Amino acid sequence: MSSPSKRREMDLMKLYKMMSDYKVEMINDGMQEFYVDFNGPKESLYQGGVWRIRVELLDAYPYKSPSIGFVNKIYHPNVDEMSGSVCLDVINQTWSPMFDLVNVFEVFLPQLLLYPNPSDPLNGEAAALMMRDRTAYDQRVKGEYCEKYAKPEDVGGAREDQSSDEELSEGEYDSGDDAVAGHADP
Repeated sequence: MSSPSKRREMDLMKLYKMMSDYKVEMINDGMQEFYVDFNGPKESLYQGGVWRIRVELLDAYPYKSPSIGFVNKIYHPNVDEMSGSVCLDVINQTWSPMFDLVNVFEVFLPQLLLYPNPSDPLNGEAAALMMRDRTAYDQRVKGEYCEKYAKPEDVGGAREDQSSDEELSEGEYDSGDDAVAGHADP
C-alpha cells in the first residue's frame, strides 16, 4: 500500500480534478487543510443550498478519518449549530482506509442530510423540533437556514476568521471523538 502522504495526495486530486461538482480551496500550502463547497442532496430539505465544509487530513490519514465540519450554519439534529461538528459514525468511529474523500462527499454527507438521526443529536433543539413538529422543522431548514446561510453566491464568504489552532478541538485527534470544524457564522 502507498504511504499516507501519497494516498492523501491521490484522494485530494480525485476530489479536486475528477469530481467537477466540488470546488476545493486549499487553506495553506500543504494538502492537509482545505474547504470543499458541498451542494445539498437532491430530493432533500437541503437541495439548492451550498455548504462550505472544512476538511483536515491528519498525518495518519487514511488510517484515521478526516476531520470534517460545516463552516456556514446548517440546521440538522446531527450537526452542532455553533461549531459545525458532525455526528456521523462512519467518520467518527467506523472509518476504514477503504474509504476516501469521494465517499465522504458522495455518500456519507448526503446520507447524513437525507436521513437525520434525532435520537443521537448534537443539536438538541433541531432534534426535538423534528420529533415534535416535522412541518415546522422542515420550514426552519428550508425557509430559514438554507435561505439565510446556504445561498450558492454567499458560500465563498463563509470562511472562518480564526486560525486553524483555534478552529479545531484537541479531542478530535482521538479517533472516537467528533470532528470539530470551527465557528459556523458566515
